[in-house]
Amino acid sequence: MTAPGTVPQHIAIVMDGNGRWATRRYLPRVAGHKKGVDALRACVRHCGDRGVKVLTVFAFSSENWNRPPEEVSGLMELLAMALSREVPQLQSEGVRIHFIGDRSALSEKVRNGLEQAEAATAGNARLVFNICFNYGGRWDIAQAAAKLAARGEPITEQSMDRAMALAHVSDPDLLIRTGGEQRISNFLLWQAAYSELYFSDKLWPDFDAAAIDEAIADYARRERRFGRTSEQLAQPADTGRKAA
Repeated sequence: MTAPGTVPQHIAIVMDGNGRWATRRYLPRVAGHKKGVDALRACVRHCGDRGVKVLTVFAFSSENWNRPPEEVSGLMELLAMALSREVPQLQSEGVRIHFIGDRSALSEKVRNGLEQAEAATAGNARLVFNICFNYGGRWDIAQAAAKLAARGEPITEQSMDRAMALAHVSDPDLLIRTGGEQRISNFLLWQAAYSELYFSDKLWPDFDAAAIDEAIADYARRERRFGRTSEQLAQPADTGRKAA
């Protein structure tokens, strides 16, 4: 196990491989997504136990609308089911839920479910759980710039930081992608500028507590310099990032 000070405070995950997990077992792709929900439930609990303060996951990208209609429909049904089943347990475990993304394309029923889940967990502080749904990093940057322009505010790095969809948390320390691909696929393009990247060949349904611990251990071995030298790291310095 790693020392407490080396546990990333914010972990972001691209949960890739649900469909392939199902296909390899001759199951419908939606079966893989259901198994992925089980893996996510265990991940949230384990991250909380390890002292992680923020967990952000890529649940449905803005590009995922291009998938087969039956898969998209199944994902929407799975989201509705997960909200009714998982939220009470997350609430009892001190998890605060935020849904991040463009809600305009979602049905009124789904939007209401997201709002109810956020309201039910608003008072929790053990772990902030950001679920990126109908989200894209380019969308996030564009909406932040549009928001500032509408207010007549100058567009600077600092003002953009405050206008981004994840302004309520620190930037990710560690970004994990499962499933063997080595790209971030339009996820947290602004926020991941200095994130440590970790790629795993495990498909998301197989990414268990041991795999999370392996990623955290790998993170603990890295030196995060934020543009400075190793010698400068010996002296206290403010990286200028947001506080969680």
